[in-house]
Amino acid sequence: MTGIDVVYACAGLGALGAAVLPTALAKRPLSLPMVFLAAGFLVFLLPLDALPALDPVRHRSMVEHLTEVCVVVALMGAGLAINRPPGLRAWSTTWRLLGLAMPLTILLTAAAAGWLLGWPPAVALLVAAALAPTDPVLAAEVRVGEPTDEKDDEDEVRFALTSEAGLNDGLAFPFVLAAIALTASSATGWSTDGLWHWAWSDVLVRSAVGLLVGVGVGRLLGWMFFQARWKALRLSEHREGFVALAATFTAYGLTELLHGYGFLAVFVAACTIRGAERAHRYHRVMHAFTDQIERLLTAVVLFLVGGFIADGGLAALTWRGALLGLVLFLVIRPAVGWAVQARGAAKGKERVVIAVFGIRGIGSFFYLAYALGEAEFAAPARELWAVVTFTVLLSVLLHGVAATPVTARLDGPEEPGADPSPEKAP
Repeated sequence: MTGIDVVYACAGLGALGAAVLPTALAKRPLSLPMVFLAAGFLVFLLPLDALPALDPVRHRSMVEHLTEVCVVVALMGAGLAINRPPGLRAWSTTWRLLGLAMPLTILLTAAAAGWLLGWPPAVALLVAAALAPTDPVLAAEVRVGEPTDEKDDEDEVRFALTSEAGLNDGLAFPFVLAAIALTASSATGWSTDGLWHWAWSDVLVRSAVGLLVGVGVGRLLGWMFFQARWKALRLSEHREGFVALAATFTAYGLTELLHGYGFLAVFVAACTIRGAERAHRYHRVMHAFTDQIERLLTAVVLFLVGGFIADGGLAALTWRGALLGLVLFLVIRPAVGWAVQARGAAKGKERVVIAVFGIRGIGSFFYLAYALGEAEFAAPARELWAVVTFTVLLSVLLHGVAATPVTARLDGPEEPGADPSPEKAP
């Protein structure tokens, strides 16, 4: 048996699983990520020397780019699926989660990492920033479905978690860059000039570039897809779903060339294209294609993560590192997520679910791989990978088991006296 034969067999079975499992698991307390993680773990336990193991320490660059592609495709799919037009009031829950919950989560997680593990500030900030963004890839059960013609048919939970995941994958980047700058300046100390440079360049300018390029690319492609006079350019009439990938990589590549945040640009471009002709069925075609690609990439990544765990990827995990992941999920995210929604659009059980379902996933792997390629941190790389991998594993298991019963309860009969119509932001 050769290595390529094993790869072919796993690829074929994985593709079949990605097609069959979403429907098969729809009403069960299981998720697609759980199945592929378990499959990778079990397959890599078999005595098959030909299996292509992926070690994130030795193959850091490969991990970075594989997870990067997976996230950008998921961001395009998430943006195309959101029916609610952007606005200060309509997206009020999202702004609270981004502007308050994410920085508070980073601050508290970094403090917990420094206290529990004794890591220096740069390392604690890196892990906190990598684990801060919620994930658009692993949250299929609690995110919005395919595009529809109605602007207000999304419940507040699915909308908030989808829009949060779409935006905070890009907005976590300034904190990752801050950790890189902090470890680079450890010998000379952090200066006021360095702080101002970070605030101006890494927070404001690069975010603005991502936003502007995303809007520009989205408007140009939206015009081309739906309004161009030349029929060859009016791609909505050709029904080609892979055009969504063209939009994804165009927005991402141009933004990165201009030193902006590509993740932010992709999601903004998707939302802008969605708004160009909101009721057109072509959005469903593009969304369906990105959803299929996303499932395939997710299957690959999680299969390899399962293999990494089977090969001893968590050997460097200490009980303190495991406790950090538990504190993030059981204390920090629920408490912060609940607090920032005070007097917001989400009420009662919706507010609880939004607070609890801060799913961590493939974006965390990308940020850690990226940072470790940019600077040397004062902690063993394998320990950092073990903590992040354990936290993602914890999220996959806890949220995967809970997603189906929780969403079923949310979609069930309204409580007595409740308004049956979807709640609007104030």
